[in-house]
Amino acid sequence: MNVPNGHTDVLTHEHDATQALADRADFVVSDLLTAAADHDEDAEPVIWRSRILIALEDIGRGLRLWRLAVALGWLDIKLQFRGSSVGPLWLTLSSAIMVGAMGGIYSRLFHLVLRDYLPYLSISMILWQVGVAGVTQDACGCFTRAADSIRSMRLPFSLQALRMLVRSGLTFSYNIVVPIGVYAIFGLLPGFVGLLALPALVIWALNAFAFALLLGSLCARFRDVPQIISSAIQIAFYVTPIIWNVQQLGARGRWLIFNPFYSLLEIVRAPLTGSAPSLTIWAVALGVSMTMWAAGLLVFSRSRARLAFWI
Repeated sequence: MNVPNGHTDVLTHEHDATQALADRADFVVSDLLTAAADHDEDAEPVIWRSRILIALEDIGRGLRLWRLAVALGWLDIKLQFRGSSVGPLWLTLSSAIMVGAMGGIYSRLFHLVLRDYLPYLSISMILWQVGVAGVTQDACGCFTRAADSIRSMRLPFSLQALRMLVRSGLTFSYNIVVPIGVYAIFGLLPGFVGLLALPALVIWALNAFAFALLLGSLCARFRDVPQIISSAIQIAFYVTPIIWNVQQLGARGRWLIFNPFYSLLEIVRAPLTGSAPSLTIWAVALGVSMTMWAAGLLVFSRSRARLAFWI
């Protein structure tokens, strides 16, 4: 086909311009790739800092919705005992029966005076049953159990961790009645040293929140983790002084300092049984708490963007 000379010049000019733009684009892309390669090591920390800042912002927005978290946590307790004539008091009754039965049996097996052993056992079992085993189980399902809420409403993910914390706190309030009753029966009072349990309980609450972010994220991604955690908690129950005390081990009890559950239990249990925890116990407990918070924040910041798809 014959093309007029004027049109040929225009086409040639457009072709040259297009080629120039293509060359320029290749040059720009090459520059960007080179810059990315040169600064790849610097980019990774920036990405991590950005993720952590977003995770902290999520936590901040979740804390501002604490009233909603309290309402949802209380609703979970009500739904759990819906239709029951006793309601949440079943938590108190079941714990009282368990502590009474175990106290009678193990005090005979260990040749201990019931008046000395039962208060220790009651506070130990409640702390373990609610504060360790219960929180761990709840933390594993923190996000998966709230899948419908997460999919249907745009809310901060940390709200579900706060909801779990409220639910665990309510459960603890019903169970702590049992040790209080035991102390009242035997006429025992921990004294002013018992006030040291208050900051320890605050540490426990902060740890529970961090644990929810950590295990909730891991269990949403890897569905075998809850079974692994459950087995580990069962083993930890027997190697942690709960139904037995440290004095029964004698000099061999020194290895317990490497058991993180022991230190966390002791900062609450020791004041409530009339003694102050040692500085070593406090140091280990605080170290475990900081490690837990660091791990929880890192895992949550890394997985936050994918949680809605994993659940």
